[in-house]
Amino acid sequence: MTIRVLVADDQELVRTGFQMILDAQPDMEVVAAVADGAEAVAEARRLRPDVCLLDIRMPKLDGLEVTRVLAGPGVENPLRVVIVTTFDLDEYVYGALRAGATGFLLKDSGPTLLIEAVKAAAGGEALVSPSVTVRLLQHLAKPRRVSGPANDPLTDRELDVVRLVARGRTNQEVAAELFVSLSTVKTHLGSIQAKLGVRNRVEIAAWAWESGVVS
Repeated sequence: MTIRVLVADDQELVRTGFQMILDAQPDMEVVAAVADGAEAVAEARRLRPDVCLLDIRMPKLDGLEVTRVLAGPGVENPLRVVIVTTFDLDEYVYGALRAGATGFLLKDSGPTLLIEAVKAAAGGEALVSPSVTVRLLQHLAKPRRVSGPANDPLTDRELDVVRLVARGRTNQEVAAELFVSLSTVKTHLGSIQAKLGVRNRVEIAAWAWESGVVS
């Protein structure tokens, strides 16, 4: 199956670079490369790509608003959005994750992580650069004690999984560190999402930083 990707960035060099990297993959195709947020929304709605790669700072509509429109809470049939941006300049990224983005990469993460992030998003998972998880969420989330689910609290093992997810570990890394199978990790993640009322591992990480589970 070919993963269809939309790229939105106001820098032509970035758009061209991403398109060259992704089109070179045998299972990926860039179906649109646009320079502003309004066009990103229009083309995403028209083409229904599998993954949308969005910059934060764009003309007309920024990446935060585009994410909210395409993937935010209450959106029927939300699209999968990966934010690709520059940490030191874009402090709106935390809001983008809350608005429905399923992944986040720095622009200098390199081709391998870019490809992995697209594949993860297309597969219904999220890839957040480990350094980003720690630096960004720690920087932007003001730790406050957020209560967990009162009727069905997280187990100690589920909290272990939450802490590792919040530090950017992949499912395979979580399994290795906790000495459990990959399927067990996925089961824990499903239970955690249900208990916290979140949609993906990015929101699990955000909850962990906000609640003080990690610091």
